[in-house]
Amino acid sequence: MIVPLAAGSAVDNAARLVAQEMAKDLGVAVVVENQPGAAGIIGADRVSKAAPDGYTLGGYNDSILTMVPNMQSNMPWDPVRDFTPISLATTFEWGLVTTPSLHYKSAADFIAAARAAPGKLHYGSGGIGSPQHIAMALFAARNGLNVVHVPYKGASQAAVGVAAGEVQAAFEALPTVKSLVDGKKLDLIGVCSAKELAQLPGVKTLSESGSVSFTFESWFVVVAPRNTPAAIVDRLNASIKKALANPDVQQKLAAQGAVPRGSSPQELGDLTRSQLQVYKKLIDDNHLKVD
Repeated sequence: MIVPLAAGSAVDNAARLVAQEMAKDLGVAVVVENQPGAAGIIGADRVSKAAPDGYTLGGYNDSILTMVPNMQSNMPWDPVRDFTPISLATTFEWGLVTTPSLHYKSAADFIAAARAAPGKLHYGSGGIGSPQHIAMALFAARNGLNVVHVPYKGASQAAVGVAAGEVQAAFEALPTVKSLVDGKKLDLIGVCSAKELAQLPGVKTLSESGSVSFTFESWFVVVAPRNTPAAIVDRLNASIKKALANPDVQQKLAAQGAVPRGSSPQELGDLTRSQLQVYKKLIDDNHLKVD
């Protein structure tokens, strides 16, 4: 399973949990290989060109399938044509984290600081076109902020950059930053959900704590090369659903802030097509580009 994202990212963590269970079910090793860089384009290209035999899979976030294709003019693959959907495995809750020494306690604090010093606050991301980039770009646009983007090699590296004070903030999937937040290395000043999360009592939503209405989540999906036979697709989908039904896996995912989904191939295909259109409008309206 090629994961075109950095080790330690939310998708990487979830992929390793699911792959371990799939290996038990399928009777073959399911090895997760990280290939970050170029907004996931290179790693996904390997999947698109692999034999459609079920032995090469892609473990992607939604940026790779629905955001980057709307920002890059010369894509080597098409997100609908060149991949066979297997399953939307999990979704992830997100939040805004900041450097503790800044003592921001809410979205209102961050927004006020950014407005007081336009172009002076910097935010980290997992790369140009990454979900972290898109989330902050949309948040900044909706709140009228001028903040500077600093792309890192991956989401986990961006989180460490915030903790070290290299940049002041980042939007991150909660599994990526859980240990840093628990260890007081990062301040989680708001979550991107529509309502407060049961596992984070006392942490308000961004909309409650000073932002205009704002929600954001991301995916971990599994895909195969195009023309993968239906029998293989169905077997892989069943294996993913079995993995996600395991109470131990569910507990570990929940602890990270991941929500098991286990969609059908058809549901993932429909969702990809619809979200491509949603993000096309958002990205076009906010003039976001990779190249």
